Amino acid sequence: MKRVFIVHGWTGFPENHWFPWLKKQLQDAGFHVQVPAMPDTEHPKRDAWVGKLREIVGAPDQDTYFVGHSLGCITIAHYLEQLPPNAKVGGCVFVAGFGGGLKYHELTPFYAPLPDFVKVKRHTRNFVTIFSTNDDVVPLEIGKKFQQQLGAQLIVEENKGHFCKDEGVTELPSVRDAVLEMASR
Repeated sequence: MKRVFIVHGWTGFPENHWFPWLKKQLQDAGFHVQVPAMPDTEHPKRDAWVGKLREIVGAPDQDTYFVGHSLGCITIAHYLEQLPPNAKVGGCVFVAGFGGGLKYHELTPFYAPLPDFVKVKRHTRNFVTIFSTNDDVVPLEIGKKFQQQLGAQLIVEENKGHFCKDEGVTELPSVRDAVLEMASR
């Protein structure tokens, strides 16, 4: 069975933003979808978040897909970095992901040090990054560095902010379409 894990960001929770919409869309397409509540979202710790993801996923395979939002993206990258060398996953869609350079020093432990992107990329060749033209949390130029580190496909959405519910983003078809495209290969 094809599985999707949606990982929220800092101060996030499973029922927020576009996550419920995406979960239903992918379930209707036949995927088993989980949106885990990550630990201590107000004061996130990299090891705790990666450990939670490892626990929830169990044994990943080529029918395992990941969708991350903001801090969830680099969490997934660290998770992939730690997989055994021969483990493969179906792909990752990263929304407003980053690999450093943010003004939020509380998050520095997530990207200092950065994941080893060579190790991350050996687990899949399917990466899509999605950014907004007016994101004040992860500016496009910071996002593009993350996209380049992954060798990911780049999608730029107009005026979606940080892809949050309070900015009017409760549906995100580009994410659904990217997952469906990966899973159809």
